[in-house]
Amino acid sequence: MSAICFYFQIHQPFRLRPYRFFDIGRNHDYYDETTNPAIIKKIAEKCYLPANEIIHNLICRHNGNFKVSFSISGSALDQFERYAPEILTSFQKLVDTGCVELLAETYAHSLASVASKKEFRRQVSQHVGKIYNIFGQHPKVFRNTELIYNDAVAHQVADMGFNGILTEGADSILAHKSPNYVYLAHTPSELKVLLKNYKLSDDIAFRFSDQSWNQWPLSADKYVHWLNRLPEQHHVINLFMDYETFGEHQWADSGIFNFLQELPEQILSSSGFSFVHPSEALNKFEPIDILSVPHTISWADEARDLSAWLGNSLQCDAFESLYKLKKKVRRCENPEILRDWQYLQASDHFYYMSTKDFADGQVHNYFNPYPSPYLAFINYMNVLSDFEVRLNKCLRTKARLIKHKQLIENLLRDEKRSLEASVKV
Repeated sequence: MSAICFYFQIHQPFRLRPYRFFDIGRNHDYYDETTNPAIIKKIAEKCYLPANEIIHNLICRHNGNFKVSFSISGSALDQFERYAPEILTSFQKLVDTGCVELLAETYAHSLASVASKKEFRRQVSQHVGKIYNIFGQHPKVFRNTELIYNDAVAHQVADMGFNGILTEGADSILAHKSPNYVYLAHTPSELKVLLKNYKLSDDIAFRFSDQSWNQWPLSADKYVHWLNRLPEQHHVINLFMDYETFGEHQWADSGIFNFLQELPEQILSSSGFSFVHPSEALNKFEPIDILSVPHTISWADEARDLSAWLGNSLQCDAFESLYKLKKKVRRCENPEILRDWQYLQASDHFYYMSTKDFADGQVHNYFNPYPSPYLAFINYMNVLSDFEVRLNKCLRTKARLIKHKQLIENLLRDEKRSLEASVKV
């Protein structure tokens, strides 16, 4: 029997406030404390709370036969705790049903996997700890920021002890293969790979309310008809999308919530599909082939590579300027600097600097709080300049403290030797 695997991504960055050149060295408040809570509360009302209620009701109505999975970034969880704790309560209620699996990712939804092995491992470990502390689950499956993946990433994820990883079912890596199977990663380990079926996922996430689409309007009946036309030997249909699809990207008046309510009923009653968690899919189905991905892929833009974040000189300059500080940061023990280092790594900051046109550009502009990518770059670099000033000051202070400590230790040692010599006399 084939299965449906629903995975929803949840991430919210700490958006930066307008930060002027003249703020550098004077003002260390980087985050927009008006916009950030307002956005969290707006999306909670439009998406998180109503969608969670629908999913909870579906789980109860179908006696646990409806299952979903989530990956919630650490920065999103931090904002839920700070601005809208009712969101966390709602997700805890979902997890308590036993029908929700939580996945691991980078804490700050960062690009650390392509920048620093140590930072990547540190962020993943921190995220796993956060998930366990809030929800009592220890993630077994990993999904990298924006489904970024290559053979090297797979190797690192396997070394961290995960059973499987999610990524994009990009045509460039599949050739004529189907994404509807479990694959084995190209590593020495037994790490398994689940691939997003981007056509069926994007029919919901991007095309649902598009009245120019030749399949509009999309109903649950029509969608299940498409599923039933798939070859019976296919193992698992991975439907991966942003959770904000429901109510935020696709507004309530588009009928998206009715679709969410009706789809599980139609699948369970009118098809041979069941619902599985990612870890269940990995255990239930044997890999059919080894998947080698030497070049980095993601689920972003038509190119499905890293160009959404590192596609121009602005983005590369900001990215390199950030990660050249990593060795200094590792020597710093200031909790506020470590917090800012984490939040400044969010991939969103580089996404805002994209200069892409056409369809990709429209998507970037939809999520961009800045009037232009150049202003995004200037604002970010101003903040990063101040961060570096603080970091260097912290390290100088630490060096002085270490030197002072060594001086005291030397004095105490000399005094001890002097006393021991006087006793002998």
